[in-house]
Amino acid sequence: MARDYYEVLGVARTAGEAELKKAYRQLAMQYHPDRNRGNKEAEERFKEVNEAYAVLSDPDKRAHFDRFGTAPGGGPGFGDTGFGTLFEDIFENFFSGGGRGRGSRAARGEDLQYELKITLEDAAAGLETKIQIPRLERCEACSGAGVEPGSRLETCDMCRGAGEVRRNHGFLTVAQTCPKCHGAGQLNRSPCRECRGEGRRRAERLLSVKIPAGIEDRMQLRISGEGSGGLNGGPAGDLYVLVRVREHDIFTRQGADLHCDLPLSFTHLALGHEVEVPILGGVTKLKVPAGTQPNEVLRIRGKGMPHLRHRGHGDACYQVVLEVPQKLNARQREALASFETASKDERGPLAAAFFERVKKLLG
Repeated sequence: MARDYYEVLGVARTAGEAELKKAYRQLAMQYHPDRNRGNKEAEERFKEVNEAYAVLSDPDKRAHFDRFGTAPGGGPGFGDTGFGTLFEDIFENFFSGGGRGRGSRAARGEDLQYELKITLEDAAAGLETKIQIPRLERCEACSGAGVEPGSRLETCDMCRGAGEVRRNHGFLTVAQTCPKCHGAGQLNRSPCRECRGEGRRRAERLLSVKIPAGIEDRMQLRISGEGSGGLNGGPAGDLYVLVRVREHDIFTRQGADLHCDLPLSFTHLALGHEVEVPILGGVTKLKVPAGTQPNEVLRIRGKGMPHLRHRGHGDACYQVVLEVPQKLNARQREALASFETASKDERGPLAAAFFERVKKLLG
């Protein structure tokens, strides 16, 4: 008795056409002789898979198999379907790399990428600039056809314009790209002198690019139709402008906020102070409240980067860094000694909490 064809394909008896085709495609690719050269077991498995699909994909043969458990006539079940048709249906574009005459069809041009470096100030204000793009453009001499004016493409005499040739391997017919015309179906006997038959020429184009205010590092802008020109009259690709924002000497960016360190002395933190701080494009005044702690972040609202997708700006943020003098003159030392004497019996809340924990730890 023949094997259970449902078991061969690994599908249920209720499997529909799409499920059968998917199972067959996976197994046929797995056991195809071209992928398993010299493997007799894989070859037999491949034949078995083809036999099962040929029967189950035909409604009449499938009904006969479901009723009697054998293929009509007891044979392998290819019948009138023919494996050439079956092969085209399942492996379209798989072995041939495309359909008939694929080289002569219009094809979209390649997408291009250009890296544009800008400053943080440019990213904040927005920018309109010019960029020089090397790309492939349609050859005007031959209007993109690749053929000398007055000449024309000839039908390939090997594949007769089909773009593919068929070779028989036993019961299997394989369609392959025509080696003479490379799938185009046509031959170019008189290639254009300007583009050497490519239909495109290398050129450089000066383009205007508008960078929106608030753009972030590594964002891309797409300029439609400004990539390389298409083949055989196909549309041009797109240009992607990759924006890189250079590192700033002072600020680092976190979203729309700008951050920098602000070194201050102990007295400025203890007594309070008004200090001049940098912002993009200038300086401004920042009030440091008395009792400000090291690492505390002081903000100036609205002095950061503009938001890219909605109104308003982020903040300018200044992280306080306590700067301890490495050398003291006599007067400074005397003043600090007096301060230490006056503060001898006083502890701040952090010190008090710390020593309380130490006391509990030591019992």
